[in-house]
Amino acid sequence: MDKNNKLLYYILTVSFIGILGWSFINPKDLFTWFLEVFPAVIGFIIITLTFKRFRLSNLLYVLIWIHAIILVIGGHYTYAEMPLFNWIKDSLDLSRNYYDRLGHFVQGFVPAMITREILLRKSTLEKGKLLNFIIVSICLAISATYELIEWFVAEVTGTAAEAFLGTQGDIWDTQWDMFLALCGAIISLIVLSKLHDYHLRRENVLDSKEKRETNI
Repeated sequence: MDKNNKLLYYILTVSFIGILGWSFINPKDLFTWFLEVFPAVIGFIIITLTFKRFRLSNLLYVLIWIHAIILVIGGHYTYAEMPLFNWIKDSLDLSRNYYDRLGHFVQGFVPAMITREILLRKSTLEKGKLLNFIIVSICLAISATYELIEWFVAEVTGTAAEAFLGTQGDIWDTQWDMFLALCGAIISLIVLSKLHDYHLRRENVLDSKEKRETNI
């Protein structure tokens, strides 16, 4: 591993831990904080444990970091009260705080690249329409699963999960969340696939067998 990669991993790790620590200081609601940051913490643990055995491309580490920070900030303020998006709401006279919409868009945008890299490296699928269809389907399934988790938590805890749901009075909030995750996955594949291929080639994260299977 070269010095540039080490520096990148160090910056991403230390900054994530630092921002996570900040988010724990006087969050708007501690229970909501736990629910929102839990996926980010689990992801961090998985990446740490698998880092030596299955190192991802640098592009993915940066995207995962961005996704994790969005979750952590949402946990601190709650998605309905994120200050910057409250300012945007007031400035543009919007009907709601749109930070949660951003979060669900990224919920499709980032997992699309994670899924793409894993499938290219560990399956016999090659780049093309079938691969993209499977990626989008998996991302939509992830989004739907998250919505089911939100529903289950709300059923178990009642009003305590209101901030976690973040519907802000929109009866179609669940459908919007899944739609935005779907859009995020599709846009990610359109915008980032070539850049992702470039990183896979340049960083040489594929072994010879994986290279033959993906034609990279």
